[in-house]
Amino acid sequence: MNKKLTVFLHVGFWAFMFLSPLTYMRGTGVTLEKYLMNCMSPLLMMLVFYANYLWLTPKYFVAGKHRYYLLINTVMVICLGFFHHYWMSYAQGLLLDVPQRHIAMIDAMFFLLRDIIDLAIFAMMSTALVLAFRWQRNEDARLEAEAARTKAELKNLRYQINPHFLLNTLNNIYALTAIDQTRAQDAVQQLSKLLSHLLYDQEEIVNLDNEVRFLESYTNLMRLRLPPSVEVTFTYEPPEQPILVVPLLVVSLVENAFKHGISPTLPSFIRIHIFTIEKKVVYNIENSNHPKTEKDHSGHGIGLQQVQHRLDLSYPDRYEWIHGVSDDGKVYKSTIKLDI
Repeated sequence: MNKKLTVFLHVGFWAFMFLSPLTYMRGTGVTLEKYLMNCMSPLLMMLVFYANYLWLTPKYFVAGKHRYYLLINTVMVICLGFFHHYWMSYAQGLLLDVPQRHIAMIDAMFFLLRDIIDLAIFAMMSTALVLAFRWQRNEDARLEAEAARTKAELKNLRYQINPHFLLNTLNNIYALTAIDQTRAQDAVQQLSKLLSHLLYDQEEIVNLDNEVRFLESYTNLMRLRLPPSVEVTFTYEPPEQPILVVPLLVVSLVENAFKHGISPTLPSFIRIHIFTIEKKVVYNIENSNHPKTEKDHSGHGIGLQQVQHRLDLSYPDRYEWIHGVSDDGKVYKSTIKLDI
């Protein structure tokens, strides 16, 4: 909370507390002496409040020394309760020249207990306030750290494009220059778009059109090293209005599709379809399923965990993700729906 606002609230609250005796002194001959006598109650409440706010709660309660906290508070509240009880009786005779009246024991105990409970309430209020502020600071720090981690993860994703992918792409482009210069030029252009997106589009959210162009460039470059027998399709149905999305959300899924959806001997396919429907952005990625052998440790578990983590951070309770192998075991499908 803003420090100026905190000071204002403290001053306003205690001004109200010290003016409150006037509300029940109306019509009874308000004098300065009588008013000051009745100010002892809010003064003791203030003492208990700030003793907890500035000292007992931070030093003992927060530190886990609850016994010391309870012991000191109990002694303080009881002593001040007795002091207030006898002060009121003494002040009436000293300041107002009112003879001390005999009060029945049960009534005296009631007034004493009332004073102690009032002081205990202010002690608890102060502790609750300190804990609430401390929790808020910790929560703000946690959210700030979470945001920093999200940014770091995004930056890591930008530079996570496999160096082998870039090397293979450059080698493929080099080979294409000798047999198909047009395709080679197109591949260079696709690579330029991909690197430009990674280097210069540093926003936390990007336009869906830009993100799709990046994924399409990435797909086209991955396609270069595949035989013609592999079916690769990429379709996009643009929305009528611009839509902002978290960048690089499904690049791991596309990478996995090329990693685990291609067989050197069996028919293979990769299909990527991105569209919007009813205020939802839908990423639909499916590929032929060719399970790896036990010797192949390039499983896609880490990529899926990464996608799950980013969905939880960026779209909490605003996404649906269905993924898995079809019943016949031939197709792996992953569909993400984001509420925009």
